[in-house]
Amino acid sequence: MSQLSLSEMISGVKYTQLVYVAAKFGIADLLKNGPRSPDDLAESIGANRRNLYRVLRALASLGIFAENQDGTFELTVKAEPLQSDVPESVRVRAIAWGEEWFYRPWGGLLDNVKTDQPAFDRIFHMGFWEYLGSNSEAGKAFDQLMTTNRFSGDLTAVMSTYDFSGISRIVDVGGGQGWLISAILKANPDMQGVLFDRPTVIEGARRLVESEGVSDRCELVGGSFFESVPAGGDAYILRSILHNWNDSNATVILQNCRQAITDGGRLIIVDNVLSTGNDPSSSKIADIQMMVILGALERTESEFRGLLDASGFRLTKVMPIQNRSIIEGEPE
Repeated sequence: MSQLSLSEMISGVKYTQLVYVAAKFGIADLLKNGPRSPDDLAESIGANRRNLYRVLRALASLGIFAENQDGTFELTVKAEPLQSDVPESVRVRAIAWGEEWFYRPWGGLLDNVKTDQPAFDRIFHMGFWEYLGSNSEAGKAFDQLMTTNRFSGDLTAVMSTYDFSGISRIVDVGGGQGWLISAILKANPDMQGVLFDRPTVIEGARRLVESEGVSDRCELVGGSFFESVPAGGDAYILRSILHNWNDSNATVILQNCRQAITDGGRLIIVDNVLSTGNDPSSSKIADIQMMVILGALERTESEFRGLLDASGFRLTKVMPIQNRSIIEGEPE
């Protein structure tokens, strides 16, 4: 049994690429109205009929799609999340994880461990953020990954777990399209908010904030959190930000929050907190992903405490939510 389990892990890259092909071609969307033949599908997407059939057959053996007696393929429950317009769709994620800028750095893990240089930098001869800025297709795919509803469960957990009462002005640092700040402001009608991110991201966020009905209470500010963050907030929230950076860069971000926060304010971090022990942990796998792509890391509670101490904050509490945690701090 252990040999079989290990063999499945070794074969993981094959499964990733099979699902990637199905997601990239939008096969699940093409099948949502009923079964279709490989010939029909191949013509629709401009693919080789025989090779497409072989991929569909392999996926069907995994329960993703099903081959009928007449040779057509149809959706299965397991394939439904690959559709674009269903709740909790994973299509964008499946595409991103199959692109070369995501999977190739994993092939450089060995050298990454030897040298501590991010595998991504060595393979692509530039850093990840620089690469996204110079490759419009990759940048668009990454932005789509960050703005899909794949974090909706996490967002719901944040809103149901954390008490935002008593906050007058909250600043969402690196808040992307504005899903989190919009949810917070909708739940707290007397609160004012600031959405802060790169100028190009802020331009794209304007439509969402307006559609959520909070634009009159949400200021949109573009800039770099390595230089400064908007001042005067009595709460600063960073959701899935610090794990993108090494300790040195993360400290700079937090120090800028410390300079901007009001006396008695709150720092709210939503991120992975690594557990101790040997229990299965997706966060510990994500930690390696951060290493090979960004030279960054997921952190333990002790490491977060040290990070906050070095930035002028004191860690006050840690609240687990699903596979993440809310880390609260206050200025020292």
